[in-house]
Amino acid sequence: MPGRLSVTLNDHDLTVPPSTVWTVEAEQPVSYSIKVSRNVLDPRNRALLNAGAPDTQPAKRRRFVVIDREVHRLYGRLLRSYFDHHYVLCEVFVIDATEQNKSLEAVASVVARMDDFGIDRRREPVIAVGGGVLLDIVGLATSLYRRGTPYIRVPTTLIGLVDAGVGVKTGVNFNGHKNRLGTYEAPVAALLDRSFLKTMNRRHLSNGLAEILKIALVKDAVLFENLEAHGRLLLEESLQGSSVQSETAARTVLRRAVQGMLEELQPNLRESKLERLVDYGHTFSPAIEMAALPDLLHGEAVALDMALTTEIAYRRGLVSSTERDRVVAVMAALDLPVHHPTCIPDLLARALADTTRHRDGQQRLPLPRGIGDAVFVNDVTQDEIARAGAALAILPGLTRDVDA
Repeated sequence: MPGRLSVTLNDHDLTVPPSTVWTVEAEQPVSYSIKVSRNVLDPRNRALLNAGAPDTQPAKRRRFVVIDREVHRLYGRLLRSYFDHHYVLCEVFVIDATEQNKSLEAVASVVARMDDFGIDRRREPVIAVGGGVLLDIVGLATSLYRRGTPYIRVPTTLIGLVDAGVGVKTGVNFNGHKNRLGTYEAPVAALLDRSFLKTMNRRHLSNGLAEILKIALVKDAVLFENLEAHGRLLLEESLQGSSVQSETAARTVLRRAVQGMLEELQPNLRESKLERLVDYGHTFSPAIEMAALPDLLHGEAVALDMALTTEIAYRRGLVSSTERDRVVAVMAALDLPVHHPTCIPDLLARALADTTRHRDGQQRLPLPRGIGDAVFVNDVTQDEIARAGAALAILPGLTRDVDA
């Protein structure tokens, strides 16, 4: 539906000041592509070359690339060779994209280098290559530069492939709070390349599997069953598929995770509806993660949140003891923690209060209902939280130390 401009006049009564009100209604369409593309740095694969600017003449091709330092160490030479092969003038800006550096200062450094490069915002999309932190930093920088500059996401972590790389949110930490400053800025494209995962360490793969488990628990029982049957193997093989069985499992798990995430995001990209299934695991975890830095990764904090809310759901009769035990067993198979010393009742109560404030005064807390479904509640008490946390802390064999 096209926008409209309407005006309301009240100037008939000459004894009072005239009143004129203009009402502007407009819509901004959002369209971006998410493409599975193996080996995006192979010169024979033109997906990265053509993303966002397929009609650019070869003699005029330039690209500004922002890349995580560790990713650059592993893939920087391949990246430069790729663009050299296609006769593209490429400037590469390397940053330390860690949760501790996820700040306005990092955004400003990217903007400054974009300005020095002289981005042609109509023809030269910025390329972001890295994990979720880097994608968030570059997304915010491009949303601010000249009020919006196209960018392309190339996630190199599992959490980037299934979460940070497929939505439209950007953000950085501020004033001790996670992602307190941010925008909604869709990339022009996201290229999902599972081959990057072969150089990831086991802990960061586990970190990404937590976000996949999130979708499984509240939306997709089949996905949960796949994680239950093959999750340990996927972790051990870095989702590279060394056999027909594990390749099928890797494709199925990634496809269902991305599909499930997008089904929830697409109708509500700007979060006008505050009851969001994808908020599962993200009620207590922001406070846990920030309090435990650098001890916990994002997905580990999400796993702690999911363990806590699964236990709350069990105590409410929403989840059976068998289902609770299955969830905990899958977490253990994926090397995810279910308890951490940070999870004290006072912190968890403050976390819920902060989240409630940002959900328009209601908890809107998703709790699992069985496996693959969820219900939103607004009446979780501090006592419930404390009892659930205490129960998780004493379950035998379930607490694991998280190495920094």
